[in-house]
Amino acid sequence: MPKIQQRYRKLVFLTWFLTLDLIMFGAFVRLTDSGLGCPDWPGCYGQLSPVGAATHIREAFEAMPHGPVSFSKAWIEMIHRYVGAILGMLIIGISWMAWRHRKVLGHTPALAIATLVAVCLQGAFGAWTVTMKLMPLIVTAHLLGGMTLLAMMTWLAAREKRHPALAASEFRLRPWAVAALLILFVQIALGGWVSTNYAALACMDFPTCHGSWVPHMDLASGFSLVRGLGELPSGEVISQAALTGIHWVHRNFAVLVFALVGTLAWRLRHSPGLGGPARLILGLLVAQLFTGLTTIFFEWPLAVAVLHNGGAAGLVIACTTLCARLYQVSTQGVPHDDTEPAIAKLAAAVSRSDEAASDPAGRVLCRDRHVPGQSGAA
Repeated sequence: MPKIQQRYRKLVFLTWFLTLDLIMFGAFVRLTDSGLGCPDWPGCYGQLSPVGAATHIREAFEAMPHGPVSFSKAWIEMIHRYVGAILGMLIIGISWMAWRHRKVLGHTPALAIATLVAVCLQGAFGAWTVTMKLMPLIVTAHLLGGMTLLAMMTWLAAREKRHPALAASEFRLRPWAVAALLILFVQIALGGWVSTNYAALACMDFPTCHGSWVPHMDLASGFSLVRGLGELPSGEVISQAALTGIHWVHRNFAVLVFALVGTLAWRLRHSPGLGGPARLILGLLVAQLFTGLTTIFFEWPLAVAVLHNGGAAGLVIACTTLCARLYQVSTQGVPHDDTEPAIAKLAAAVSRSDEAASDPAGRVLCRDRHVPGQSGAA
């Protein structure tokens, strides 16, 4: 039985780590414009790798040297697909083990099966990203799907790791933890919309935008969802005012994220059971501010942009861990209040039980277990 638990635990943590890596690499794919490096799916010009598609790639590159197809971009895109396929197989293994050994593991397999469904949907959005030519709505949904998958894998991993018991007062923060996670996902969606519309450099100054706190912008056009890359629903080229609106909303919504998520993390920073993820949140918020400003002032350096995406993934991990620990009571020991430690309460309960189970002569009665060949006293 312990071997099964250990194997499941290792598989979950390996898959969680690979999910984070895949999200980081997916950001690299998007930021290097490699999403159409192989313009068909699931192969590359009908081949398993760019090696077999070398002729097609060379012809596409010669016809459009600065276009979306090149050997480097084809390899970047296909490596992303290969890793995604490996991730899918690992999640199939997790789902099978969670169902087959559910009694041994002590968990319902529902979350593992839901994660399998999520990775299948994520694969579908990956295909649509290519076949629909990087449509901003599809690419943003693909990003949100990846972050959702990361949150689900984080929850699976969090319930495999024990942590100090929480104070009873901390359980009252459950709604705030959920709200922090939800508002973080809204900000990630806005950030994905900025990235997929190439609006990161729409405002080159800070804290103002084009020298104004509320610049001229076209929010209706900027947030029209069903349209192609770089164009409006009418087919016209997207305007600078629309790009400014996309950037401005993402930048200012970050203030709300910092206020809510940062306040929650600051309040929990000294908690024995929640202090670790809370302090990680505080550090990542500072890092996100730094990488966001660096992206503006240094005009979108690739490494910093990838780190900005990685910081968002880290915040998802930390906020999900907070929620998991607040809701998975069975893995955190005995909850306690702020005045009497759980161990002291447990020791007092055991002492009272021993006193109640002793007769006047000092002999302890075997009330909770039966000893073969004996009845009554031991």
